[in-house]
Amino acid sequence: MGVINVTPDSFSDGGQALEPSRARAMALAMQAAGADIIDIGAESTRPGAPPVSGATELARLLPVLDAIGPHVTIPISIDTYKAEVAAMALDAGAAMVNDISALEYDPRLGPLAAARGVPVVLMHTRGRPQDEYARAEYGDVVSDVCADLQRAVDRALAHGVARDSVIVDPGIGFAKRAEHSLQALAGTARLAELGLPVLVGPSRKSFLVTATGPLLPEDRDWPTAAAVTAAVLGGAHIVRVHNVEKMVHVVRVADALRLATGPS
Repeated sequence: MGVINVTPDSFSDGGQALEPSRARAMALAMQAAGADIIDIGAESTRPGAPPVSGATELARLLPVLDAIGPHVTIPISIDTYKAEVAAMALDAGAAMVNDISALEYDPRLGPLAAARGVPVVLMHTRGRPQDEYARAEYGDVVSDVCADLQRAVDRALAHGVARDSVIVDPGIGFAKRAEHSLQALAGTARLAELGLPVLVGPSRKSFLVTATGPLLPEDRDWPTAAAVTAAVLGGAHIVRVHNVEKMVHVVRVADALRLATGPS
């Protein structure tokens, strides 16, 4: 899953895709490099980021969807927690919804996804981006994340979302300090025991620099490669990355290693 942020303030690539023609070029390059899905978001959800209105999100998003949709053959995912944004994005050609709140922030999103019959990513977080670190209190991180995600799955099913449309995401970097993100990533195999496809998004995130020392986001692709390898070996089905061209090779080797171990 290649990331395109139609925002001025995302932590890694803010401002790079605000122009629709630039976003289209990025999407086509990702597709050519081997991306299977393109995830487009128009609101930064980095820690501390201020929320934006649905109108602002749509004003950024719809021109980009119009520019990209007719030119790519792989599915487009819309990264939003707002039902109004998801509805218009799906109308404009998006094929799945990636919700950082796991259907908590907007109670209308679950019924919408159910009615449209689209896949939904339920990501683990606690609180909002403005206060999430205050909620980063865990006993056993992996057990707590799994329990929270099981509740999110139950919530989705109660809204009418089909179980085979649900994807779970441990939310690396969301309501998690660096040590929590490392533990959640290391526990990917336990998350896979929920019996649902797993998406992991470690790309260029700040938890990586606890191992490497200071690096700017654009210099974190090597650390990201290690995290992506761990995710794939742990059973992740989708990895969400910024640098598709490099990470496609990482994923293919990691997947070959996983398959070489034989049945568990």
